[in-house]
Amino acid sequence: MRPAIALTICALSALLVAARGSEKPPAAAVAAVGVAAAADLLRSGGHRYLDVRTEKEFRNGHVADSLNVPYHFFTSQGKEKNPKFIEQVAAHFDKQDSIVVGCKSGVRSELACFDLMAAGFENVKNIEGGYDAWVENGFAVKKPQTQDEL
Repeated sequence: MRPAIALTICALSALLVAARGSEKPPAAAVAAVGVAAAADLLRSGGHRYLDVRTEKEFRNGHVADSLNVPYHFFTSQGKEKNPKFIEQVAAHFDKQDSIVVGCKSGVRSELACFDLMAAGFENVKNIEGGYDAWVENGFAVKKPQTQDEL
């Protein structure tokens, strides 16, 4: 019985080594900025804000002058990635533009940054803590004025 276990372990180890050899090198890390630094970048005029939350989340409040391109859609089947995300972003930004990317908490925006970087966007930064942190730190947001705007 022991030789069989040893043989199994050796076989699994060989498979693991082979699989690791075929892995791609890790993707470049996403640059992350806190909300105060993000606000400074946006005020400087050199960066634009890309909000990757859903349209409904965006309508309920957003950073002024931000562009909304949802990274995910919430459907009856659950959360689905926007299949045209890169295409839609590319319609508004050049690959050399400086983009600050935000979502609700910083998770979707980090995923969006990875995808944007993989597509050749050179200067994307993820806002740590997302829109929630932006609001919690007292930075200005644009909210709907009337119920009709919701």
